[in-house]
Parts: sequence; structure tokens; C-alpha cells
Amino acid sequence: MSAMSNYLENALVNATLRNTTYTSPATVYVGLFTSDPTDAGSGTEVSGGSYVRKEATFGAPANGASVTTADIAFTQATGTWGTVTHFGIFDASTAGNLLYHGALTTSKTIETGDVFNISAGNLSVTLA
Repeated sequence: MSAMSNYLENALVNATLRNTTYTSPATVYVGLFTSDPTDAGSGTEVSGGSYVRKEATFGAPANGASVTTADIAFTQATGTWGTVTHFGIFDASTAGNLLYHGALTTSKTIETGDVFNISAGNLSVTLA
């Protein structure tokens, strides 16, 4: 299950009800968090130890849901990242705007040498 950020909620309401242009990002990126990013984007994103957000590709939606079409393999950790509990989908590889967020099904502690991977089809965004 995923939730929309305040940023995206406002952008979509403006686009659909107020004729305000919203430009979709050409590429979206997945970030990992050690605490809930919340709709406000206030969580703690992983940093250091070779961590970088990774590009994600989603398929066409069906019944309001879209899933990833390729694996998302994060760079091997060169330091401890902590316990990853949540993900965020952003419109930029650094900084940018949080679009969607959610909790991982299972939290994972990332130690030096670990590789965090999200297999194709295992990350979904659902609008309900």
C-alpha cells in the first residue's frame, strides 16, 4: 500500500480542478527510509555508505494500481545504513519532491556489504 505526499495531492487537485499545469517527471526514483516519510516527507532517508536513490520503471496501471517492471538494485552498502522500514518515490535522484511513500512488508537491517533489492513486480502504487 502506498500513500501520496502532500506535494502530489496538491499538484493533482490543482491540475484536475483548477486547470493548473502539472508536469509529470520523466523518471522516478526510489529512496529508502529508516522512519516513516509521512505525507509531509519528514522521515529519515538513508545516507552515506554508497547509498543513492535508484531509478524505477512502472507498468501501465490496472484498476488504479501500477507495479514495477524491472528489479531495483541498490548499490552495495559500504557502511551500515540502519534498519530500512519505508520507501519513497521521488521526482529526482537527489532532493526533489516526494510523490508516494509506504512501509516495507518486512524491515531489513542493511550492514556493510549488503545489497538491497526490490524485485520486479514487488513495488506497487495503488490509488483508491
